Amino acid sequence: MEHAVISEEYCSEQERELTVRKTSLFAQGDGFAVYDHCTGELVFRVDMYPAVSGELVLMNPVGAPILTVRKKRPSLHHRWEGFAGERVEGQHQKPLFTVRRSSIFGGNRAGMVVEVHGGVGLTEAETEYRIEGSFSQRCCKVLFEGIASKGEAASLVAKIKRKVDPDAHVVLGKDVFSLFLAPHFDAAFAMGLVLVLDQICGDEPDAAVEEIDSSIASLTGDHHVGVNGGTLLEEHPPELVM
Repeated sequence: MEHAVISEEYCSEQERELTVRKTSLFAQGDGFAVYDHCTGELVFRVDMYPAVSGELVLMNPVGAPILTVRKKRPSLHHRWEGFAGERVEGQHQKPLFTVRRSSIFGGNRAGMVVEVHGGVGLTEAETEYRIEGSFSQRCCKVLFEGIASKGEAASLVAKIKRKVDPDAHVVLGKDVFSLFLAPHFDAAFAMGLVLVLDQICGDEPDAAVEEIDSSIASLTGDHHVGVNGGTLLEEHPPELVM
């Protein structure tokens, strides 16, 4: 099934891995640079300026806006909205999707609900995704739940994991992580979710990571052991199955 929320050009027929790196451009703001894991080419970038509060723009490598995410105020559920291209102040624009905490309780341990209001190749009916796990620990997954209120079986469409150095077999710091995408899942939409998660969850510690980490590890075959305070990958994971 095609999950093109922003555009079909960001959907691949094959499973895809992106490397996401947080970049510090200014003292009061971080940005993102996103690379294709196989080719090393820059795919997306985000420049976060201190003057732009509560609004982030995902851009292509040359700086053209693809998607804008903006915090909706006030909101007890930390609600964010995503708009196509660059949002223009004063103009009425219908959001493509909305992200919110599933509960006002539980802090970072509460899951996220994503509501998609239409989209490329999607029906007019509202579709839903669910985000589980701990983004602050770079260990979470995105599940597609189908048309809202229909109770369809959830399917895994994306996951975020700590990046592993392929030569040293060492897990890197949380400023660099992997974003795995199932075939036909919109990479720009996925990065929009990453931007929102980064704003809502940040880098706060989350003690509830172990259960979801075990779940994701069972999907990929990853096994990690502690070495002198670091984390060492015990063996190469097999081919991922989304």
